[in-house]
Amino acid sequence: MISDRHAPTRQPYGTAYEQMLEKVRYEGAYPTREKADEAVRLVLAGLGRQLTGDERVDLAACLPLEAARVLTAQIPDTRPLTGWAFVKELAARTGASPAVTRWDTGSVFRAVAAHAGPDLTARILHQLPTGYALLFGQAELTPAA
Repeated sequence: MISDRHAPTRQPYGTAYEQMLEKVRYEGAYPTREKADEAVRLVLAGLGRQLTGDERVDLAACLPLEAARVLTAQIPDTRPLTGWAFVKELAARTGASPAVTRWDTGSVFRAVAAHAGPDLTARILHQLPTGYALLFGQAELTPAA
């Protein structure tokens, strides 16, 4: 096995996380599992800074252990970000373009939605500010005035 001497040694991933990585790799057309893993960790850490309450707990319970740890290791931000601000903030953290970060976010959020199911995904979208539905691959519905 090839290892990066700068990276901490990691235990092998569980089967559920491996399957999640494969889904993200396929959805995002990433060339390697490592690229998919980077996207998952970046986006879930960002989501962990936005999501609070029962939705956060319930989502962590649905995700593979490795993904749940990334999500719950984050302290929720006191200033919620809109979907676009979320993408811009992640892009600033990585130095990637907003377009690439938007792609990463959508690829990961589709896998998250598959684990969460439609009911929990709807609750999560109800809690978050505007702009996240499109990132989850859903229509952005706004109430009539």
